[in-house]
Amino acid sequence: MSQQLPVADAAEVRKYARRLMRRHPGSLAVALGLHGLAAVAGLVAPRLLGKLVEGLSTGTTTRAIDRIALAIAAFVVTQAVLTRFAAFCSARLGERVLAELREEFVDRILAIPLSTVERAGTGDLLTRTSRDVSALSHTVRFAVPETLIAIVTCGFVVGAIVLTGPLLALPCLIVVPLLWAGTRWYLRRAPAGYLRENAAYSDITDGISETVEGSRTTEALRLQDRRRERTDDDIRRSYSAERYTLWLRTVWFPVVEISYVVPVVATLLIGGWFYLEGWVTLGQVTAATLYVQALTDPIDRLLSWLDELQVGGASLARLLGVAGRPAPADSAAAAPRGERLVASGVRYAYVEGRDVLHGIDLTIEPGERLAMVGPSGAGKSTLGRLLAGIHAPTAGAVTVGGVPLAALPFDQLRSHVALVTQEHHVFIGTVRDNLVMARPGATDDEVRSALSAVDALDWVDALPSTLDTVVGTGGHPIPPAQAQQLALARLVLADPHTLVLDEATSLIDPRAARHLERSLAAVLQGRTVIAIAHRLFSAHDADRVAVVEDGRITELGSHAELVAAGGSYAALWRSWHGDDEPAAAEAGSDPKRRESPYSTVA
Repeated sequence: MSQQLPVADAAEVRKYARRLMRRHPGSLAVALGLHGLAAVAGLVAPRLLGKLVEGLSTGTTTRAIDRIALAIAAFVVTQAVLTRFAAFCSARLGERVLAELREEFVDRILAIPLSTVERAGTGDLLTRTSRDVSALSHTVRFAVPETLIAIVTCGFVVGAIVLTGPLLALPCLIVVPLLWAGTRWYLRRAPAGYLRENAAYSDITDGISETVEGSRTTEALRLQDRRRERTDDDIRRSYSAERYTLWLRTVWFPVVEISYVVPVVATLLIGGWFYLEGWVTLGQVTAATLYVQALTDPIDRLLSWLDELQVGGASLARLLGVAGRPAPADSAAAAPRGERLVASGVRYAYVEGRDVLHGIDLTIEPGERLAMVGPSGAGKSTLGRLLAGIHAPTAGAVTVGGVPLAALPFDQLRSHVALVTQEHHVFIGTVRDNLVMARPGATDDEVRSALSAVDALDWVDALPSTLDTVVGTGGHPIPPAQAQQLALARLVLADPHTLVLDEATSLIDPRAARHLERSLAAVLQGRTVIAIAHRLFSAHDADRVAVVEDGRITELGSHAELVAAGGSYAALWRSWHGDDEPAAAEAGSDPKRRESPYSTVA
């Protein structure tokens, strides 16, 4: 099972929430001020109704009753208008905060080391970027403003009850212990419960995505039952997590509902007794009862949205936790001295205690072309990812110009070394957007020059809006070969001095691959190249060939030297070309040999 990304603790979540609020003090003050004025306007009507009851009990005039009725109507209208503008200001503030939060989350996602992303798997990230962002969006848009409104309203209503008659505030205190105990019980359990619920969703998404992506492998190895068991276990854990949070709500909500009814009844009964004793007037009892009744709505909103705040808090903790793993240290003072790439005593393990690389020592000189060959599962791709800075070694070091790759900030790392694989992705946006992400300040002339370097300018100019054509999902369709050319053009803009190639054209149609390899040759010109060669046609033209077997480099030398040595590489070469073809290959007449980027560069 994938290793999930960390989750921020409660203190970090509260600190971040306070920081968000402090960014907009003016907007927050206006919103709270309008809600406060709306609450005050709403408090006038009960007081006037109490005065009306008092006047009717002692005797009054029709004119006085009319004046009170008109005053009540005026304050009700005033409250409605203030509430409308207060809700508008709250919604606008919520949208602004949500936009900032989303932008920061994207920055956090892009700052994660690729090794961390791979260890976490796609399921956890997908759940955080979809379900958690959606939950937080609902919380910021509705729960936070409604909670603030409820708090402000409760404060003014309680103040109005005390001003009406301090004795009449006592009945409201009856339910405080019950409400406090029930809410405390709920809040001590809810955050962990919702975090477990969200983590269970991540496991489901991760398992399903792995099953879909590896469906062919699953069928070939007959692992369907195992994958179904994994999915059933994930669903079982998710069901258990949801049952737990549901149980919390079924205990807490009845306590809250009882707390609404008891104060109203108590105010009527105890207020009636106080009236009979002559301690309060009938108008005060009426107003206090109406205030207590009015207190029900904000308390109900406060406690109801409190549950939503727990969901949003759990989602925010997961979003903040994306950047929770320590990033490589920023060592701006330690600039690489040169472009030599050196692996010294490198070991690496995906699972602790089970190394897949064992003490690799390798030095790659600037401008050198190195091919790495070996059987499947030998560790070629893993070593390539370490040399590209995707992973940090478990032991030993990979350095460029004497500086560990793991110590370089991401933007500096990619200016030194980059990995090119057969996987390609076209981002939603224009062609220009897809390219300038490698160098945000690139001009159109530089973008067109990069496209020209990979022989892609002609088909880009033929697009409906050339560089402004929207591509990606829902946009203009881009074939795989052209998508890879866009990826190569990004590399030209990024301009790294070292490229690690992991069969960059192996999944593309052979006719398109031949054309694409000529584009790739333009990118390789003058750069250090490390090619992970699953097929040996690339190895023939390399300066040196490294044979990787069982996580070790067992042979290292030129193609001719290794063929003459008669070791593992010679055996691989014979199995690839046949016993009678090495001499023909050396003479450049190998009928099976396909054009490689190396030969084009040479």
